[in-house]
Amino acid sequence: MIIRSTSHARAGLIGNPSDGYFGKTISFIIRNMEAEVLLWESPELEILPAARDHSVFQSLDHLAEDVRVFGYYGGIRLLKATAKGFFDYCQREGVRLDRRNFTLRYQSKIPPQVGMAGSSAIITAALRAMMAFYGVEVPKHTLPNLILSVERDELNIPAGLQDRVIQAYEGLVYMDFQRELMEGRGYGEYEELDPTLLPPLYVAYNTRLSEGTEVFHNDIRGRFERGEEAVIDAMRKWASLAEEVRSLLVAGRGSEIGPLLDANFDLRRQIYRIGEGNLRMVETARSLGASAKFTGSGGAIVGTYNGEEMFQALVTSLEPLGVKVIKPAISPLGQ
Repeated sequence: MIIRSTSHARAGLIGNPSDGYFGKTISFIIRNMEAEVLLWESPELEILPAARDHSVFQSLDHLAEDVRVFGYYGGIRLLKATAKGFFDYCQREGVRLDRRNFTLRYQSKIPPQVGMAGSSAIITAALRAMMAFYGVEVPKHTLPNLILSVERDELNIPAGLQDRVIQAYEGLVYMDFQRELMEGRGYGEYEELDPTLLPPLYVAYNTRLSEGTEVFHNDIRGRFERGEEAVIDAMRKWASLAEEVRSLLVAGRGSEIGPLLDANFDLRRQIYRIGEGNLRMVETARSLGASAKFTGSGGAIVGTYNGEEMFQALVTSLEPLGVKVIKPAISPLGQ
């Protein structure tokens, strides 16, 4: 029997990047883009390489482009770290695993290095496959912490819980990471919201640009821990914006959230150095009347738009910049 498991890209709608700093965020899943893991029983445990793991190149130019897009490490390290993290979790929890081996194969249609959580999607899909194979249940509120531990503890990738929460819960989720919760029980308060409360949203990602998360987050982390007032105040404001958007959504006033998304990016611009390509993407979308903010750490934006004419204008204006524009599918098919 072959087990097929998937996980999707995500967009931070509001509040990011405060999730790693005791803040509040709202995120949604993007079902248009997914990572898939196939798992089947085999005599030995084997992880098969995917396209991003190959080491044969057409030319030096090809090698350089591959490194620019995928870095020096592909997805196999993610799967190895996931398997170890899953094993360690089962050891800690006293879960006995059958002495069976498996083969893993993955593929991903999530654009890399554009802030849509492609790496954690691969990890999430692999964990789900291993849980199904061994018949192990991990509580939903615990699963994001397990995913995060794979990235942070095993791979030294700076990250917060937001991406892992939305990929574990899916749909649309409001997250409260206040210090008392995180330091007291280790996870936040996660409220699943009805995606139909959202206004029309677009997601646009740059197919030519990649700006790594680590550079941004390492710098902000240091400034936060040193108590820099501007950074601490920004985290509080981002959390407040998430609260405001939640209130508008549950009140049926989703059409009013656009200016708050803009405010989220404007605040980010005050304490981050934003690359020219990312700025051009945001400013182009705003010039057409749409709102715009990063989905994550740069390379992709999310915003509201008014009507099909504005959406088509976004496509027409952003595509010449190497930016693809989509309407995100958030609810499962048939809903």
